[in-house]
Amino acid sequence: MSELIVTTREGETHLVSAVAGASVMEVIRDAGIDELLALCGGACSCATCHVHVDREFAALLLPVTEDENSLLDGSNHRNERSRLSCQIRMTDNLSGLRVTIAKED
Repeated sequence: MSELIVTTREGETHLVSAVAGASVMEVIRDAGIDELLALCGGACSCATCHVHVDREFAALLLPVTEDENSLLDGSNHRNERSRLSCQIRMTDNLSGLRVTIAKED
């Protein structure tokens, strides 16, 4: 089982277990961290699961899709490490992944 390190908007850090294949959004939600609205349920259609990925892990992720890029463009808090957590699937090589929940738009 992998581990995910989540920092909330208030700066609280949580270490949570993550099953390979689960999206980062699902892992955060299942851990009881309620800051991610994830209104679309992971369908890449709302951008309410926006996170900032730690620099050391950014290169390990699959590239941003056109749909994800379009949704992130609508955020005032987008930066070079912005991703939708519903589009990141946990794998063994992502164990220890650090994400920070982005400010709400």
